[in-house]
Order: sequence, then C-alpha cells, then structure tokens
Amino acid sequence: MNLTIREALLAFRRAPLLSTLSVTTIAFSLFVVGLFGLVAVNLQDALRGVAERVEIVAYLLPGTPIEAITLGEKDIEAFPEVQAATYVSEDSALARARSELVEFRDVLQELERNPLPASIEVKLKPRFRNAEHVNEVADRLRGFGFVDDVRFGRDWVEKLDRLRQIAAAVGLVVGAAFAVVAIIIIGTTIRMAVLQRSREIAIMRLVGATDGFIRRPFLLQGAIKGMLGGLVAIGLSFGAYLLINRWLIHAAFFSRLQALAVVGFGSAASVGRHLRRV
Repeated sequence: MNLTIREALLAFRRAPLLSTLSVTTIAFSLFVVGLFGLVAVNLQDALRGVAERVEIVAYLLPGTPIEAITLGEKDIEAFPEVQAATYVSEDSALARARSELVEFRDVLQELERNPLPASIEVKLKPRFRNAEHVNEVADRLRGFGFVDDVRFGRDWVEKLDRLRQIAAAVGLVVGAAFAVVAIIIIGTTIRMAVLQRSREIAIMRLVGATDGFIRRPFLLQGAIKGMLGGLVAIGLSFGAYLLINRWLIHAAFFSRLQALAVVGFGSAASVGRHLRRV
C-alpha cells in the first residue's frame, strides 16, 4: 500500500505539467457540469417555492356551528396528504381582503354586511402537491355537509405538474449529455497520462508485474486528480454563484451532499478511465 501511494505521488513529480493539465482539464469539465447543476438546483427551488402556494380552500355554508367546523378541521388534518388545515372566519376573510386588495379598500370599508364566507384553507404535504392528490383531497372535502364550495385552481395545478415534468425530462437529457461530454474529455486527458508512461508499463509487464500491481498506482493517481479537479470545479462554481447572486438574481448553491457528488463523479470518471487504459 505504501509503495502504491508513493508511486502515485511520484507521478505528479515526474510530470508536473501533464498532471496540472490533467487536473485543470478535469476541473473545467466538471465546472461545466457544475454550472448546469446550479441551474437545475435553482430551478427545482423555484418550482418548490411555487408548489408551496398550492392550496385548497373549502368555503363553508353560512351559519355552520363552530363545533362542527372544529371537528371537521381535525378530520381534515387527519388526511394523510394534509399538512395543515386553518379555519378562516368571515371577519378574518374581510380583514385580509382589506389589507391585500388595496385598490378596493374604500369599497370594502363602506360595506354594511360582510359578503365573504368562512372557509378552511388546506395545505398539502410537499410530496402530495400535484394535480392527482389535490383533486382527491378536494373531492373528499366536498363530502363534508357544511362545505358549500371547494376551489384550488385546477388549471394552475395541472400546468405546474406539466412544468415539473418538462423540467425533469430536460434536466435528465441535458445533464446526461454534459456528463458524457465530461467523461469523454476526462478520458482523453487520462489517456495522455497513460501513454506518457506506456514504455514503463511495458517494462513492468516484461519483468512479471501483475496487472493489479501496475494498475493500483494509476488508479490512486486518477482518484487524486479527479478529487482535485472536482474541488477546483466546486470552487469555480461557488465563484460563479457569488457573481450571479450579487449581480443577477438571488440563487442557491449546492448542498454538501451535492458538492460531494460532483467531486465523487470526477474521481469515479478518472478512476474508470485509468482502469480501461492501463
């Protein structure tokens, strides 16, 4: 093991320029993947933020006893899809309308009778914020005797579903394309490193060295190059994130797990190419 580590590190000293070129090429290849990853992460965050606005409103019949509403609210909160159910009285609905609908504030102030019904606002858990589950919950709400009408913006929820499906499909195809291009570029770089030592490899085989003995230093060297390239790529991506965050829009960066995945991808691609070329 010590010999393997020593041989892998010696390769960097023997050909520092080629090693630096390899790490730089891997870094910029992963940087392109990282930029696409940032776009995907922020698109998912944006869609998640829009999905948080998915809400079902059950309007109640006038004169419904508060006891029945309280029991119904508890039953609704017991639905497996429901995150929270909030009762909004007629007075609360009017107060909210006056604060939010500024252009109609004077009209609302002059009302002699409150025309707004009481309601129960239902928020769903994140994994149930799609058209199928929203429709199912809305149908169950209509079954309550004190519910007059149920609204949730069917067209808007269906469009959100389609947008999520399109984003997932595009992300998968484009992400796979970037990953394949990165692997090809990394493979070409690794091939140069192996060819540079092809005579040494041939001599080692002539004196009886096993394939495992020959490969181990190359594999460790590939893992180190991939890890260094991945770390540089994460650093470049973070720099791009800071610029975007400062000059364009407020953006999100990778989580620790996502950043480790980029570094791991670089190491895995480098090791895989070393394994095929040696």
